[in-house]
This record gives sequence, C-alpha cells and structure tokens, in this order.
Amino acid sequence: MSANDQLPPSTEEREPLPLSLLNDLLYCERRAALKTVEGYRSANEHTNRGDIVHEHADLAGFEVAKGVTLLRALPAWSRKFGLNGKCDIVERRPDGSLFPVEFKLGKRRKWENDDAQLCAQALCLEEMFEIPVRHGAIFHADSKRRREVEFHEELRARTTEAIRRLHELVRSSSVPPAEYRDACQECSLFEVCLPKATGTESRATRLARQLFET
Repeated sequence: MSANDQLPPSTEEREPLPLSLLNDLLYCERRAALKTVEGYRSANEHTNRGDIVHEHADLAGFEVAKGVTLLRALPAWSRKFGLNGKCDIVERRPDGSLFPVEFKLGKRRKWENDDAQLCAQALCLEEMFEIPVRHGAIFHADSKRRREVEFHEELRARTTEAIRRLHELVRSSSVPPAEYRDACQECSLFEVCLPKATGTESRATRLARQLFET
C-alpha cells in the first residue's frame, strides 16, 4: 500500500487544514493539537520576527525579473490531501515550470518540517496546475541564502504520511501529552503547554500516577 492510499477516505469531504500545520506537527504533535483541537494561538519573539520576514512575501501580487514571474502570496489548495494555505513566492520559469520558495528565520540549515511544508505546497501546485513540480527552495532570512529542496519520492512519502497523521490528529480531537525538549523554550505556546509541569516525566505527573497505583 502506498503512502497516498493511507490518506483518510473522507479527506475531500472535510474542511481543509492549513499547510503551516504540517510544520507544527513535525516540530511537535502536541503543538499542532493545541492549535487545532484547543484553538490556542500565541506569539513570541520568534513568531514576531517571522511576521517581519514574511511581510514582503505576504503582499499578494507579481513581478517579472529576468524572465521569471514571481507570484507572491499565491493561494494554494488540494482537495486530494485536504490542505489549503498560500505559498510565500512561486517562481514561474520561462519553460513554464513552477518553483515554490518558503521564507524562514534562521541561517541556512536543513529541517525536516520545513522541507515537508514546502513539499506539501508542491503537491498543491501540482494538483492546481496539473504539471509536475520537482524543486523548490527555503530562503533563510538570517543568512539571506537559499537552500534548494528536491521533491524526491522519499520526501513526498514522508510528507504524505505527515498529512495523514495531521488529519488523524484533528479527527481524534485528542491532545498528546507534553514531553519537554530543549526546543520547547522557543515555542510560542510554551506558557500554554507547560511541558516541564505537565510532561510525562514531570513530578506532578509521577505523583498523579502514584495515586492510582496499588
């Protein structure tokens, strides 16, 4: 059975989920659940900087440079995968090919969640325009450098599996338990999640567990 076959059969009938939630899911499933199931939204220094980075790309429109058409804030969706959102920039090359570019904070480095989010955009574009989208790029704001991403079969399979997990998470309406990691400190939902206090290895959790032990 392929990864595509594992998608829930009701995907097309359900309200589509934001593309950005794939990034949240692969960063932390609890974070994705707090946003989708509990409806929490918050901001911190990192999200505020992210808003600044996206400020220009979020202005819908287009421009032409050296024969390449730059489409900014292009709406993207997929009925097949139950996703919607927008691409920061999509470059339409002279040969008609499409090349999505996602803006991210930080220096040039590889993160699976960023690559999967970009790949999901490519899946949407392929469905919308009925042409293959083979490559894209992450633009890293701090280093002002691009990192090209190839949408090979392995990445497509990982992305499709993440999409399946995201739909399952929302359908289950459950929030996974907290598990503290170093990256938790940078999360905008840190004060909501309280991973140190509510995590599976926290003192409070251990004491609560002992109440039911015989």
